[in-house]
Amino acid sequence: MYSKSTVYIIGHAKTNTDNAITDHFKLFFIGFVVDVTTDEIIDLACTSTISTTERFIASIFVGRKLDDYYEHIEEEIKMRYFGSSQRAILVAYKEAIKKYIELKAKYY
Repeated sequence: MYSKSTVYIIGHAKTNTDNAITDHFKLFFIGFVVDVTTDEIIDLACTSTISTTERFIASIFVGRKLDDYYEHIEEEIKMRYFGSSQRAILVAYKEAIKKYIELKAKYY
């Protein structure tokens, strides 16, 4: 399904105690499939209780790069995503970038 030039990176974060994700999963996770030759996010999945949430979050990230922190992505999340996991998305995104940069430095 994915080419050999892709890697899978997961970022995670805590969510609010009143969040359904916390009740069900304990933490919020975003899994990014990234092409290491272009740094492009090819696919994404996340812990969510509503499938629309996962598709919406994917629409923000897929096609973008994971090679650095992009403030315009943060602004887009703040302007478009009004679920209780907004902060968790940003934290998971930042953690995934850190892991991805470390992975690229070590293996590529």
